[in-house]
Amino acid sequence: MSPTAELRRTVAELHRELTRYELVTWTAGNVSARVPGHDLMVIKPSGVSYDELGPHAMVVTDLHGTLKEGELAPSSDTAAHAYVYRHMPEVGGVVHTHSPYATAWAARGEPIPCVLTMIADEFGGDIPVGPFALIGDDSIGKGIVDTLSTSRSKAVLMRNHGPFTVGETAVKAVKAAVLLEDVARTVHFALQLGKPDVIDQQHVDRLYERYQNVYGQ
Repeated sequence: MSPTAELRRTVAELHRELTRYELVTWTAGNVSARVPGHDLMVIKPSGVSYDELGPHAMVVTDLHGTLKEGELAPSSDTAAHAYVYRHMPEVGGVVHTHSPYATAWAARGEPIPCVLTMIADEFGGDIPVGPFALIGDDSIGKGIVDTLSTSRSKAVLMRNHGPFTVGETAVKAVKAAVLLEDVARTVHFALQLGKPDVIDQQHVDRLYERYQNVYGQ
């Protein structure tokens, strides 16, 4: 079996999670996964309906975005994903959405403050804002990498664009995208009621350490 066959199936199935949690509309957004042991990634094709995203539709590119397997053109965000994989070897999955609440924070160019234990658990502090960058080359990828290199966050709000999340696997990157939208919505609601309290850094560190290393099975 091709080393990409099972991963193509996994990435196709993960796109259903984006629609399930209402993180995307129409054909926007994408999930990619690094192919273990190879300088390759699996990613969604450009402009294809989510209803048509079976394993056969997924494409495989190298880590410079050159098509290696598949008949469709890769996602327009391929260069950004590829840049992340080239410069962050610990990352095995990347997700981009236009989920409404997280994207609203990106439109304001404002980090999401760490005012919830879930933010501390999953993101390790404030969720940062990345620079404005135009799609089509490495600019978005560079902004993602530069921003996350100084943060424990698995998410970055690219200014005037939307969120990107990363993870050790594509599954973990999708989880981060789901949780990001949830906390972006909740903090928005909290701000309508007043000024929420920021969690002390010592507590953020303890929460993050526990969730990352103790929580779960």
